[in-house]
This record gives sequence, C-alpha cells and structure tokens, in this order.
Amino acid sequence: MAFSDAVPKTIKQGTLGGRSLSARQGRIGSNWTVLVLFLPPALLLFTLFVVIPILQAGWYSFFDWNGYGRPDHFVGMRNYLLLLKQHAFRTALTNNVLIIVVSLVVQLPLALWLATLLAQRIRGAVAFRMIFFLPYVLAEIAAGMIWRFVYDGDYGLVASLAHGLGFQSVYLLADRNLAMYAIIVVIVWKYFGFHMMLYIAGLQSIDRSYYEAAEIDGATRGQMFRRITLPLLKPTIVLTVFFSVIGSMQLFDLIMPMTRGGPSDSTQTMVTYLYSYGITRMRIGFGSAVGVTLFLICVIFAFGYKKAFMRNE
Repeated sequence: MAFSDAVPKTIKQGTLGGRSLSARQGRIGSNWTVLVLFLPPALLLFTLFVVIPILQAGWYSFFDWNGYGRPDHFVGMRNYLLLLKQHAFRTALTNNVLIIVVSLVVQLPLALWLATLLAQRIRGAVAFRMIFFLPYVLAEIAAGMIWRFVYDGDYGLVASLAHGLGFQSVYLLADRNLAMYAIIVVIVWKYFGFHMMLYIAGLQSIDRSYYEAAEIDGATRGQMFRRITLPLLKPTIVLTVFFSVIGSMQLFDLIMPMTRGGPSDSTQTMVTYLYSYGITRMRIGFGSAVGVTLFLICVIFAFGYKKAFMRNE
C-alpha cells in the first residue's frame, strides 16, 4: 500500500520537476532572445558614439592639430604639460572645486531642509514643490540669459535695487572678483530643486512607524532627524552627492550665455576652458588633452566614490 501510494507521488513530483525545468529553460531562452535582439544595436551605438570618440580624443591629444586633414605633427605629452602651466586652466579647475564645495555645503543642505518641510502633508506643499522645481526644468541657456539681464548693471534687477537704495550700479558679471560668486548663486537656484525632489521621494519612502515609536519614547525632532531620517535617507544623499559633483565638473551651458568664461578667464570651468581654448581657437589636439584630463578626473571620482560609498547599491 505504501509502495502503490508512493508511485503516483513520485510520478507527480517528476512531472512537476519536468515542468519546472522546462519553464526555467523557456525563461533562459527568452532572455537570450532579448539579449540577441537588443544588445548588439545598443553596443554598436555605444561603441560609435562613446568608445571611439574617447579613443580618438586620446590619440589626438598627442598631436598639434587644428582639425583639418590628418594629424601628423606628433608632440607627445606637450599638450598636457602646456595645460598644467596655463593660469586659465588652474583657474578653471579652482572654479570647479569651488562649485563642488558650494554644492555640497549650501545647495544640498538647502534642498534637504526644504524637502523635510514639503514632504509633510501641509497646505500648499505641492505648489511650493512645483515652484522650487521649475528652475531645474528651465533650459540652461534660457536661465543664463535671464540672469544675465538680472545682473545687468544698467537695466537689470540688481541695478534697479541699487538705485532704489541709493547706491551706484554694480556690474557683477564684469567684475572678475564677483562674477564667479554671481554665477554660483544661479547654480544653487537652478539645481537645488532637483535634489529637493529626490530627497522628498526618499523621505516619503520612510515608514512612519519609526517616527511614531520615537515620539512615544520622547525623542525630539532633532534626535529623530539624526537617528532616523539621516540613516534611512543615506542612499539618496549618496546619490545626490554623486550627481552634484559630476554635474559641477561638466558645467557649461549656464556659464556661456552669462560670461563666456570672462572677464579675464575668471569664470572659466573645465568645459568652458576646453571650448574657449580648444574648439574656438582650432587647437583640437590641445582641446583633446583637456577633454581627456576631464574624463580621467570624472572616471577616477566615479569609481572611487562607488567603491567607497555605493558598494551595496
């Protein structure tokens, strides 16, 4: 009796096992079909528009080349040595570091503070989110042109306020000591809304029961922020820091309509320096050296940051 009962059971288990095996094989086959259909076109486009240009830029950086014909004047590392000697490049690198510091010290804390206020269910929260996020939606070129008019020392908003207070006009974008700080104000205004929305999404994903339990235990708002909000929001904070640093290194569109890197190269960044000293002056070899340097800085930061802070992401 036990044997006769066991036989159908064994057959049944074998049938189910066969079905499970065939289903697993079907899933593997469908995955391979998706890879065969979609991976080659994506890999081809990535190779054509990313890998090959990077390799070409690295090759051109060893030549004194104006972009016409084939590069034949090999100069080795001279472009890189010349790059390190130029004061304008050091200014551009310093400006990039300054933008990164302001983004981390001012922009991200401001975005987090506003996110903690607007993540709550208060009246008008959605409207304020939209108002703070609108500058990010605005195109960089348009934002730069708007702020160029705002900073205009003759007809802009700053000039009107100065005249209303009885002061002389201030030409912020024409002053090499103030122009970069004026641009930093625009950068904070333009991009903090993006980080704020990321923080709001992260805050809304935190289970409210943690805060309720902390309130029962008598925890203050500051203690709940330090012990609950910040630890659970860490993945979002790590991501926003990464976006902020990489975006600061690639800043270009916002500066060109405002100052074009001037006055006297005081507002140059790495990318505007590449454009001004490489492309517009037809020094493609030198510009390629700038591009390779910027690429290496971004890659080293990206891999180092991922290894240090995003191991489990």
